[in-house]
Amino acid sequence: MKKLLSVVLPICVAAFIFSNCTQQPQTTEKTQSDYLVAAYIWPSCHNDTMGERVLWPEKTGEWEIIKKGDPRFKGHYQPKQPLWGYELDDDPQVMERWIDLATSHGVNTFIFDWYWFDSKPFLEGCLNDGFLKAKNNRKMNFYIMWADHDVARNYWNVHRYGEDDSRLWNGKIDWDNWKIVVKRVIDQYFKQPNYLKFNGEPIFSVFSLENWIKTFGSIEEMKKGLDYFREEAKKEGFPGVHFQLMAGGMPNEDLVAKINELGINSLTEYNWGGPIREDYMQWGKEAWERIEAWDKAVTIPYFPNASIGYDDSPRFPHKTAEHLVHLNKSATAFAAYLQRAKDYCDAHPDQPKLITLYAWNEWVEGAYFLPDMMYGFDYINAVKDVMIDGKYEFK
Repeated sequence: MKKLLSVVLPICVAAFIFSNCTQQPQTTEKTQSDYLVAAYIWPSCHNDTMGERVLWPEKTGEWEIIKKGDPRFKGHYQPKQPLWGYELDDDPQVMERWIDLATSHGVNTFIFDWYWFDSKPFLEGCLNDGFLKAKNNRKMNFYIMWADHDVARNYWNVHRYGEDDSRLWNGKIDWDNWKIVVKRVIDQYFKQPNYLKFNGEPIFSVFSLENWIKTFGSIEEMKKGLDYFREEAKKEGFPGVHFQLMAGGMPNEDLVAKINELGINSLTEYNWGGPIREDYMQWGKEAWERIEAWDKAVTIPYFPNASIGYDDSPRFPHKTAEHLVHLNKSATAFAAYLQRAKDYCDAHPDQPKLITLYAWNEWVEGAYFLPDMMYGFDYINAVKDVMIDGKYEFK
């Protein structure tokens, strides 16, 4: 039996009514009752001082790279063409439009990729200046996913660095920086009334377990680091911290043992991960085999993911059709897999009905709900079809 969790939703777009709520939720005519539909936000499309210095000098963030996407085979849709133009994600008016679109179509939570490199934050502007300054941000929940992965010089701007794949930033940090991160996250984010919490505990999601362990040097030291975070959160009135980990691939005995020893609270994934398949249906089929394997392997909640696709060719000149998801890819196929995630939630009544979505605005990786010139609003409409209108339910 998986550990029972309750959800504390301070403010939501849908009619989420819980005894813990501190404010009246806003409602729409049609809405799901208790699903948490959480789309990842990749916050790279604005001018970040550190990013301008070493990555994107044109001061538009990764739009600089997205615009340079080129087709690698017949029918390959590159570069991506946003219907609403090349919007900067740190603009609160842009974020207000995103929030309205999301909440009217069944997405009620944003998960912000969050970075800490060279003892300082990176790409925080989207969350701090965009989302948190948006007048309507209380319509949504949010939480952060610490993207503690390493970054090679040519990963985010191959046009600038060419074949230079030396390390630009390390994902691991150290104890001193960990303490700074803990305080910053608690003060800036956990205290926001619409920060998502399970059992009153704010969610702190992390991308790489390997680098997280490297931050402390060992499992034993990491356990102390997590205890430190919990105690600091308790000092601010929270019952603790809900630690969530990205868990891709197939589970194995060693990895599951580490997860159990560390006291990780839940698992999910950023996207369906590898191996990448050209055929969307094959990619989805294999992804669900991995999801079901994880569900059987652990006693903590494993939250399902629904992914739109994968095409990161603008970052990698060598990639061709075999490296990208491009066959049988459609909003209808995505909706069918989203319904499968919804059914999974219904089959796990002992855990919150959280579904992670890849992604709200991963233009550079070919996964976005925002409208574009090719698909229009098809993908965000697919979310509404499943989560609000119930068009894919078996009746």
